[in-house]
Amino acid sequence: MAETNRTTECQVAQRPRLLILDGAVEADSATAAALAKHFDLRFVGDAEAAHEAAAGALILADPSALMPLERALADGQTGVLLGALGEGVCLCDPAGRLIWANRKYQQFNHAVSKKVERTCQDVARHYADRIEPLEDASRRFAFQTEDNRFFEMIASPVVDPRSSAPESLRILAIVWDTTKSRRLQQQLDAIDAAGSELVRIESDAVASLNTAQRLTLLEDKIINFTKELMHFDHFNIYLLEKQTRRLLPVMTVGMPQTVADYDLRAETTGNGISGYVAATGRSYICHDVQNDPRYLPGLDNAASSLSVPLRLHDQVIGVFNIESLTPGAFSEDDRQIAEIFGRYVALALNILDLLVVERVTTSGTVAVNVIGEISQPLNDITAEAEGLREKVITDPIALRHVDRVLALVSTVRRKVEDVAKGPRSILGIQEAIENAQIDPLLLNRHVLVADDEPNIRETIQAVLTRRGCRVTVCENGQEAIDLLSRARAGDFDLVISDISMPDHNGYQVFAAARRLDSTVPVILMTGFGYDPHHSIVRASQEGLQCVLFKPFQVDQLLDEVGKAARLHERSQPR
Repeated sequence: MAETNRTTECQVAQRPRLLILDGAVEADSATAAALAKHFDLRFVGDAEAAHEAAAGALILADPSALMPLERALADGQTGVLLGALGEGVCLCDPAGRLIWANRKYQQFNHAVSKKVERTCQDVARHYADRIEPLEDASRRFAFQTEDNRFFEMIASPVVDPRSSAPESLRILAIVWDTTKSRRLQQQLDAIDAAGSELVRIESDAVASLNTAQRLTLLEDKIINFTKELMHFDHFNIYLLEKQTRRLLPVMTVGMPQTVADYDLRAETTGNGISGYVAATGRSYICHDVQNDPRYLPGLDNAASSLSVPLRLHDQVIGVFNIESLTPGAFSEDDRQIAEIFGRYVALALNILDLLVVERVTTSGTVAVNVIGEISQPLNDITAEAEGLREKVITDPIALRHVDRVLALVSTVRRKVEDVAKGPRSILGIQEAIENAQIDPLLLNRHVLVADDEPNIRETIQAVLTRRGCRVTVCENGQEAIDLLSRARAGDFDLVISDISMPDHNGYQVFAAARRLDSTVPVILMTGFGYDPHHSIVRASQEGLQCVLFKPFQVDQLLDEVGKAARLHERSQPR
């Protein structure tokens, strides 16, 4: 939803620059390779070149260049150079006593400086004992202070080649605060653990849950992790409909209903920040919603927002939008965390859909296998009954029993075949039609039925018509929405719609019905709980009558239609 003029893309944090004076470290040495993992290296020829390029950089020089450091500090030139660095720099003697330090180092508290100086003493002892040659003597350390701050440092021995006296040894140390990056890493680890829990959706655990219950289970996890780990209290999640490029709101927390009413598409203009993010696949930080032309009003009194794409296998499948009452509330760290969590959300949603598809496929396969297994036994029963029928042709009572057996065999075949059709059928239809009679409760009730499967809409029409309803059928969602938009309040007493249709989904039909008449009951249908647009949860929050999971029994349909008729009757003014 929200947008800013500045698009935020994934960026790698810049590493500190390290200038290496000629001779200090060979460009192809192991030391250079180790330093390159942590610094942006630049090799310069002399101290003058280093001085020109040193803004915001660290400097590493060979012994002959650094040993005069103590004398050079006095003239102020080197002091100015090192003092401008963003990291702490100090020079210690072999006993760990501080000889000189730049301004940044002097700002560290006593606990930090004592730790650094003690480490310099240990490095000096290692070198003095010839444990390591000079080129391998630079060491990297990490430590934590009592106030729970984290630091890293590099300490290197410096020897004057003109003097072999032990007292000429100096230790140069570079120190920097890693508290922010360490805490970010801890938060990323927590998000990673939460994401792993989010996608740990086992088939057995959700097999007994319908679509709404499965998505509610996932929604509860997302809400808890988003609030507890990322401290985001106002957010919504959109899923991208591939055919229409619409953004469908499937989860809204702490946001007004108007957010779900926007008709957003994945386009860079005119569709809010969420539309822009869905179209470009790039995250977006809006620091000030008042001055951002892309922002569409969402959270009341919102001041800033963060929107990141939901990605699945490098495909954008939705948008995760977060808003805040505080201006400039979101940082690059927040963006990075939201992007990582968004990938887990996308994966979890995809797993739920895959479980439903697996259920549809498995159910159809089992039904087909059952037909194959029972076909021959049913044929044998039919042959035996036909043979017996010829022998009892003169016995009316025995003949009726034989004919009953043959009828039951036929019924078994039909029922198994209906189950094998899966979502394309309704169970128990023949008996319901044969035994149909006018129901006073349903007499003259006007029902709209929308389904792209001809057998479903025709079957429902036949069943309800025989009970006294007036039924209007629509072949797709667009036809139903157009019909509802032209109708007047009171024209329809009930709307029955499939959830997954090629052009429009069940929620859009539901919303059109509610715009016509807020009291009209709506029943949604879906095959084995398949709901790719999560229409059920969205509609349930707004008063959906019920959901029927295909293939359902016709008695279920009649029960729900009866409940809807009674509910609608009570809601009408007397």
